[in-house]
Amino acid sequence: MTDDDTELEARLEEQEAFEPPESFVEQANVTDEGIYEAFAENWPGCWERAADLLEWDESYDEVLDESEAPFYEWFVDGKLNASHNCIDRHVEAGRGDEVAIEWVGEPGETRTYTYDGLREEVEAFAAGLRDLGVEADDVVTLYLPMIPELPIAMLACARIGAPHSAVFAGFSADALATRMTSADSEYLVTCDGYYRRGEALDHLAKANEGLESVDHGVSEVVVVDRLGADADTTAGGDQRDFGELVDEHAGASVEPVPRDAEDMLFLMYTSGTTGQPKGVKHTTGGYLAYAAWTSRAVLDIEAEDTYWCAADIGWITGHSYIVYGPLALGTTTLLYEGTPDHPERDRMWEIVADNEVDIFYTAPTAIRAFMKWGEEYPERHDLSSLRLLGTVGEPINPRAWKWYYRHIGSEECPIVDTWWQTETGGMMITTLPGVNTMKPGSAGPPLPGIDARVVDVGGTEVEAGRAGYLTIDRPWPGMLRTLYRNDDRFVSEYWAEYSDTGSDDPDDWIYFPEDGAKLDEDGYITILGRVDDVINVAGHRLGTMEIESAIVGTEGVAEAAVVGGDHEVKGEAVFAYVITEEAADGDEALREEIVANVEDAIGPIARPEEVVFTPELPKTRSGKIMRRLLEDIASGEELGDTSTLRNPEVVEKIQGSVGER
Repeated sequence: MTDDDTELEARLEEQEAFEPPESFVEQANVTDEGIYEAFAENWPGCWERAADLLEWDESYDEVLDESEAPFYEWFVDGKLNASHNCIDRHVEAGRGDEVAIEWVGEPGETRTYTYDGLREEVEAFAAGLRDLGVEADDVVTLYLPMIPELPIAMLACARIGAPHSAVFAGFSADALATRMTSADSEYLVTCDGYYRRGEALDHLAKANEGLESVDHGVSEVVVVDRLGADADTTAGGDQRDFGELVDEHAGASVEPVPRDAEDMLFLMYTSGTTGQPKGVKHTTGGYLAYAAWTSRAVLDIEAEDTYWCAADIGWITGHSYIVYGPLALGTTTLLYEGTPDHPERDRMWEIVADNEVDIFYTAPTAIRAFMKWGEEYPERHDLSSLRLLGTVGEPINPRAWKWYYRHIGSEECPIVDTWWQTETGGMMITTLPGVNTMKPGSAGPPLPGIDARVVDVGGTEVEAGRAGYLTIDRPWPGMLRTLYRNDDRFVSEYWAEYSDTGSDDPDDWIYFPEDGAKLDEDGYITILGRVDDVINVAGHRLGTMEIESAIVGTEGVAEAAVVGGDHEVKGEAVFAYVITEEAADGDEALREEIVANVEDAIGPIARPEEVVFTPELPKTRSGKIMRRLLEDIASGEELGDTSTLRNPEVVEKIQGSVGER
C-alpha cells in the first residue's frame, strides 16, 4: 500500500457522511427532496405514482381500502397481469429485441433472452402448464436453482393466474415437503441438478425424496435438464421434461389472464418462531407496483441498464429485485448460477466487467468475504461501468461499507443500504441515492410514504440517539396481505404487539417487524437486529425452533438451545448448545450426526457453526433459558447479569467448553 493509499484509507475511516456524486444526481430518477413532503401531504394517493408504472386492464376505483384493518386492500377493483407488465408491454412498445435476461452458468456458458424471446418461452411453458391441468389459483411449487427456467416458470404461472411458491434450492427434502403440504400444491417444477464450485449436484434425488413426504397427491412433476450427461438422476415415470414440454407448445399464444389487484401472485415461506414456516401471501397489484417503484426510485433502474442483483430467486430479494421489479421497468436483469469464489475469487468482478453492469446489489455477507479476500481481486477488472451499489439482507458495518464504496465503486457510486423483509415485499428504509446523504452503518430514513418509527416497549417514540423497537404505523402497497390460510397468526405475529386489536380505527393498527433500531438526529434509522427467536444467517432468516427440533430429534440428545453468534463473514451464525442423554457421549461422532440432521431437516444454510455439549443450560428460576447469555458466549462478549439464574455456575462451564472448541 502506497502512502497515498494509506492517507485515503485514514480519511475514509474518519468520514461519517457521504454526499452522492453530482454526476449521479444529474441523471438520477428521483432528485427532488420535496418528494417526502409530497408523499406525506397526499397519502395514500401518493401511491398512484407506483401504480402509474404499470399497465392496467381495468383501472382501480380506490387506492386503499382500510375498512378491514389490518387486512388492507390496495388499488381496489383494478385488474392487471404481472407477466404482461414484465414482458408483453415492452414488446408492444417496440423493445422486443432488447435483452430481458442475461444468464451466466457456473461452468461459463451464457444464455441471452430478449423480451420477444422471453415471451415465446413463457407462453410455451404457460401452455404446457395448462395442458398438465394447472388452472387459475392452483399453487405451483418451483424448486429450482439460479437458471433461466425459474423466472420463466414464475412468469408463466403469473400469465395464467396460478400463484407460484418458490422453494430455495439449497433447502432440504423435508423443507420442500413441508412447503408443498402447507400450500396444498399439486404441481412441482424442479431440475436434475446444478453446478456448485465445479461439481454437479444431484437435485432431483432430493426433490423426489421430498415428494414422498407430501401429505397429498402430486399431480405433475416437470424436470429441467440442466446437467445433461453430468446428471446422476433423470426424470422418470410420469415426470415431464421441461424442454420437451416447451418444444411441444412452441409458438403457442397464451393471453395473460387479467387478475384482480388483490389476487395472490405468489406465496413465499419464511421462518417463524413456532418452528412452522409461514406462508406469506403477496398479491398482484400492490406488490408489483411497489417492486417497480422502489426499483426505479432506490435502485435507479433505467430500461437501458444492465442490472445485477446477486441474490437467489428462491428468496424474496430475488423475486422483487431480480424478476418482478426490474422486468416491470424493462431493463436487462442478470442471473448467475455459481458462487463468488469459483473458479477464482474475482468471479463477480469478471462478470461485472464482461457485461458492463451498471447497478450491483448484494449482501453484506458477500462484501465481508470480498474484504477478507483482498482488493487485488476487483483490481483485476474494469468496474467503471458501475453507477450504483446496494446492500440487502442484514445491516452493514461502516468498515465494510467504506471498503465497498472505495474498492468497488471507486468513490463514484452511491450505496443504498436497504432494510426490508419478506413480509414487506420491498424496500422500506434506505436513502434515495439522488437525494440523501449516506451514513455508513445506517440504513437511512424511511422511504417517502413509509411511516416508520422507533418506539420504546410501551409504544412511545424514543428520542434521537436512543435505541428501541421499529414499527410501521401506516400500510404500504407491497405489504403481505395475510399468512396463507392463517389469518389469526397473521394478526398475532405482526400486529398484536403495539396495536389495539379490538379497534375498527385503522390508525390503531401498527405493524411490528420484530427488529430493534436506533434513531439519529437527522431521522436516519440504524437497524440493530432481530428481537425474536430468528437468526439472520447471511441475510437468510432461520427459526431457532426449527433448528432445535432437528437437533433434539438426534438420538442421544436430551435438550438443545440455538442462538445466533457473531461471524466474520456471515454476520451471524448458528451456535447450538446441547445436553446429551445420560447414556450418550458428547463426542465428535454425535456432533457430526447433529450437524447432518440439521442439514437434512432444513438445509446447509442452517449448519451450526459450533455444537457445544454442556451438562446444563442457563435457566431462570421459572425455567426459561437465558439465550442472551448464550449469545454473549457465542460472540465472545462480556457476560451480563447472571444473578437471575438458578444455576449461574453453568455459565463458566459453557464458556470453557466453547474455548476448548
